[in-house]
Amino acid sequence: MTLETKKSVFVELGKFLSQFSEGASAQKSDVLYNDIFFDDFNNLIHLSQSHNGWYTPEQVYFSIQSWAEALTTENIDKWLSAYKMDQKSDVKTVALILAGNIPLVGFHDFLSVLITGNKALIKTSSNDQHLLPFLAKYLIAVDENLKDRITFVEGKLENFDAVIATGSNNTARYFEYYFKDKPSIIRKNRNSAAILTGKETTEELEALGEDIFRYFGLGCRNVSKLFIPKDYSFDTFFQAMFKYQDVIHYEKYANNYDYNKAVFLMSNFKLLDNGFLTLKEDSSYASPISSIFYEYYESVEELKKRLQDDTDQIQCIVSNNLTADSIAFGETQKPQLWDYADNVDTITFLLTTK
Repeated sequence: MTLETKKSVFVELGKFLSQFSEGASAQKSDVLYNDIFFDDFNNLIHLSQSHNGWYTPEQVYFSIQSWAEALTTENIDKWLSAYKMDQKSDVKTVALILAGNIPLVGFHDFLSVLITGNKALIKTSSNDQHLLPFLAKYLIAVDENLKDRITFVEGKLENFDAVIATGSNNTARYFEYYFKDKPSIIRKNRNSAAILTGKETTEELEALGEDIFRYFGLGCRNVSKLFIPKDYSFDTFFQAMFKYQDVIHYEKYANNYDYNKAVFLMSNFKLLDNGFLTLKEDSSYASPISSIFYEYYESVEELKKRLQDDTDQIQCIVSNNLTADSIAFGETQKPQLWDYADNVDTITFLLTTK
């Protein structure tokens, strides 16, 4: 398969995905193989919550639309223009051990392996076993040459040349030992933080709510920590968060809210609470579901040094351009193809792995 062929296959997938949105899914006449795949994928979306209680239709549709917007000719060309894609001639089998915290969280690795001309040997998470295999079938229907490039396995991974594995800090230690003789990218726990000054508008804080509540806060790009100045008042923040109050109607979220709040209170921690979100002063980055940690800062310059020291714990920083590479409010769950997890360039790794 030429690079242009591989690009075109994923553009076709993007067109297919663009048909699905909450309350407005509709077939488009120029999309390939709708007669085979459209109804089945629509059904799969609505069955996803039965496979994983966190995968509500709203969250799955959001993920699908994000990938539909990413998989365009313009975006793929811009992404790959930074690389010498013809420098690689050999085909490697790359084992992918995928997470399942949010829908299609491993799709970027899957895309990267195939677009660089390699073979993907995929072990899905038990929490996300259906969406990616379905999309793989669609890709193979578009170009049958991909049939020999995509393999899903349930048992032990064997006969591979490199590995990209995503897991917790604990599983990462296992991965590092088990795959010590293979070229690898091993991803660990990361969280995202926001820097507030007290001058944010209501609209910006409402957008921050998207960074906090999208996917119920389960993603590494979800904001789980706030840095605030000493005199910060949470009144405007809580007023802005009110927009997301319906999150408490999801049983799994509500159960976590009740449990984590009870644990905090029994430990005599001081909490701020609005009925669906708790705020706790804490130096950690990883807050539990339904809770946000916060920490005061003396100066932005001192905070920037702290964040630099903690780089290996942070995925994204949200602010009004207070740090280099900061992300605008409401944008953490809209990464571009060239935004790499843990800032590790997957394409470079795949092109240079021997």
